[in-house]
Amino acid sequence: MSEAKGRFLVIRGGAIGDFILTLPVFAAIREMFPNAHIEVLGYPNVTPLAVAGGAVDGARNIDARPLASYFIRKGESDAELKDYFGSFHVVISYLYDPDGYFQNNVKSCGEIQFIQGPHRPGEDDGCHAADVLLKPLEQIAIFVADSVPRLSGIEGGSDHHDVAVHPGSGSESKNWPIEQWSVLLNALAQENKRVLVIGGEADGPRIKHLKEKLNHESITYLECAPLTEVASALRSCGSFIGHDSGIAHLAAALGLPGISLWGETNQTIWAPRSDSFKILKGGAGLAGIDANQVLNSLKDPDA
Repeated sequence: MSEAKGRFLVIRGGAIGDFILTLPVFAAIREMFPNAHIEVLGYPNVTPLAVAGGAVDGARNIDARPLASYFIRKGESDAELKDYFGSFHVVISYLYDPDGYFQNNVKSCGEIQFIQGPHRPGEDDGCHAADVLLKPLEQIAIFVADSVPRLSGIEGGSDHHDVAVHPGSGSESKNWPIEQWSVLLNALAQENKRVLVIGGEADGPRIKHLKEKLNHESITYLECAPLTEVASALRSCGSFIGHDSGIAHLAAALGLPGISLWGETNQTIWAPRSDSFKILKGGAGLAGIDANQVLNSLKDPDA
């Protein structure tokens, strides 16, 4: 394979955090094959991050209806998709494909080296997810790679905030009690900190609660914005506070110092990969974390 003509396709489903933890894969390919063309096939709400951050050269929507036939044994190939897959020398897939139907259908599109990666790390592996996702690259002679997700190409917005917070996550069991968030945000506002509250569609009730409880000009809200806009806003923040969530992984990849309020998730596998992030736990789970603990950690990250 010529470096000048090498074409790589990385196929990645999953949520925001899963995608962020795949960024080292793109970076490792780029470092080994600096002249290669790299694309990602994934969900359109997250792939623009990789394009905007310079991690890939292009992106395509994994939800495209013609792709469904590739998950059927000897599925009928859409002509345009067949040409698309056939244009790549290496395809690395992290899709769940237990029967190998997708792999076989893609390989039928041309002279393709197909590499099957795990769709998610095993809970008993004892390795961080980023390391697990890099492991399949050994098949293209990439044995050593930086496993820290980075989005260095994202530019910051014009509005600066001292602290960004994301009071939600993909699961209510991962969320710190909303009353504690109210206490924390009120304390930050009393210290004249400019706070940016980030929320997605699933966070609507929690954001509504905070808006009703808090009336401070120093607190602003960014709701249901495209992830590229969220990333730009985060880049202009001094620090981050959140849960075990994709937005926390995004903040870490942007280089922000941060605090993750942690519950029962396996920290070894899923903690944000950043020396600037601190995991804060309570003696009785998330509910055992006090707002003063968070404030003290924010003021003294080494405490």
